[in-house]
Amino acid sequence: MTDAKLKHLEFIQSVINRLSTNSFLLKGWSVVLVSALFALSANNSNVAFIMLAYIPAIVFWGLDGYFLSTERLYRALYEKVRKMDNDDIDFSMDTRQLKGKPLTWMSATLSKTLIPFHGSLIIAIIIVMLVQI
Repeated sequence: MTDAKLKHLEFIQSVINRLSTNSFLLKGWSVVLVSALFALSANNSNVAFIMLAYIPAIVFWGLDGYFLSTERLYRALYEKVRKMDNDDIDFSMDTRQLKGKPLTWMSATLSKTLIPFHGSLIIAIIIVMLVQI
């Protein structure tokens, strides 16, 4: 394996790491914002704050799906580059030719890794809303 191929794989891996970190931070912010809205609803006995909690929960779920789908594309690019001949290395980070059914935003958003986390957050909002009413 040449130095060029190793460097290209390192570039791709750094993008994968950044996407993974962003996803982790997004989950944290989602919990913090929903919890803050729960606290506001408890202080004011206002159900509107609980209803407002749906917005960050759903938006962050969608963003997390985007990060996961993009991470999957870069993992596919990593595999493609790993199998390339050393002479074909062009340092391209373009993932457009890799898009397909298993790598879509929707499949990532509804994946078995995101549904339990974000789904449980939505269920928690529903439970708190029912208790407050």
